[in-house]
Amino acid sequence: MPPAITARYDWILAITSIAFVFSAFSNGANDVANSYATSVAARTLTMPQVGFLSMITEFVGAVGLGSRVTNTIKNGIISIDRFQGEPAALMLAMGCAEVGSAAWLTLATSAGWPVSTTQTVVGALIGVGFASQSTIKWSWSSGSVSQVAASWVIAPLIAACFSALIFGTVKYSVLERKDSFKWAMRLIPFYFATTAAILALFIVVEAPTAPSLEEFGGGKAAGIILGVWAGMLAICYIFFMPYFERRLVKEDSRVKFYHVPLGPLLRKENPPLYFPAKDSQFVIDYYEDPYAEAESSSSGSSLKGKRPSTGDEILSAPDSANLEKGLATEKAQLGVAAKKRPLTPHERFLDPVRDLSWTNPQRWWGYFKFGLLQGVTRDCVTHDSAKLREIHARAAKYDVRVEHLWTYCQVASAMLMSIAHGSNDVANAVGPWAAVYHTYLNGEVSTKSPTPVWFLVIAGFLLGAGFWVRFPFIAWLKSANPHL
Repeated sequence: MPPAITARYDWILAITSIAFVFSAFSNGANDVANSYATSVAARTLTMPQVGFLSMITEFVGAVGLGSRVTNTIKNGIISIDRFQGEPAALMLAMGCAEVGSAAWLTLATSAGWPVSTTQTVVGALIGVGFASQSTIKWSWSSGSVSQVAASWVIAPLIAACFSALIFGTVKYSVLERKDSFKWAMRLIPFYFATTAAILALFIVVEAPTAPSLEEFGGGKAAGIILGVWAGMLAICYIFFMPYFERRLVKEDSRVKFYHVPLGPLLRKENPPLYFPAKDSQFVIDYYEDPYAEAESSSSGSSLKGKRPSTGDEILSAPDSANLEKGLATEKAQLGVAAKKRPLTPHERFLDPVRDLSWTNPQRWWGYFKFGLLQGVTRDCVTHDSAKLREIHARAAKYDVRVEHLWTYCQVASAMLMSIAHGSNDVANAVGPWAAVYHTYLNGEVSTKSPTPVWFLVIAGFLLGAGFWVRFPFIAWLKSANPHL
């Protein structure tokens, strides 16, 4: 039971808890895309696949690695010494920060605006600091506003440098070589091993239960990372290379990723495949044009039945005149396969029930699915834009077998980024809520109270679930009331 001094302020805890749910949901809906957008755009993963995968990775990051950043948001932005002896005032201040952060994130996410959840909650806490005349920690110290703000500049610069370095090595060591597929097969195990080593480095440095790097020892950390690198290299040669040879060299379309455990057995003439795929394509054509069918009909040429490009063909770009006019061209690219445009959530869930009465359960079921599956049924790849098509037409095109090899590293890096997001951004929702909860429960202002694991469990689940729902309030209201 809470002490009498805070028991009467249970309504603050209730409002803050509701705001926390909205904040965590909107955080996931807005920021999970940062991790998996490239995988979806490259058609390595589908939106439903990302939905299930993000539920796992966001949860793992939040629960396993999220407590450290939560303490920074809870105690590091403003000094709560101003509230000593006034626990109710601290509850109100942190509750206002949670409500303000949740309101902005929900509005921005509903409108489709990509915003920074960290900047949102830090800005809300600074506003609370001004309003309560609490000291804001501007000085350069651990977890201060200065260090948090500096990370907004330093982190993108570091990411840009690393991405340029990695792409440069892939471009000049593989993509621009005369026989790019041969070089890709030679080097892909080392990229796999390096990706695994980076993941090991992240876990060694960020694990909250592990000692600091100085206490743990640089030698031990280096040994773990190099051991993971060597182990992953061995796994690649034993399991992944036979899989790649069977699928990409022998062009066996029956083989899929779940056959990787067969390893050396895939080198046999007739390997024992379980659940063999019935797909006729051994590799996805990453340069496929989903609107080719409409174009081929208007230009009198059919693109149906084309075999996926293996990169040996020369792909011709549409002429500039047609590009400027946004018209179809008769110069159909080799490897371009006609594909039906995916239905929008409105077409899929609302249009079939739009003429039904509101008393009909099917109409309510349609709107329920529209809201629940909004995040994973929206087409984020096939946009029929003349400017976008012009950019794609002028981009360099490589062997799709080489493109396929790097999709595995891409998915692994996306999962790593999602884990990092869960560990870092879970604090944006949990921090103020935890401060209100502890103050309400203890009846006093405390800066040392640890964040309960069940807080992180709830927040981790909501982060992943937010990707599915995406809070389509604006879209829902417009659908229900076309005159708005």
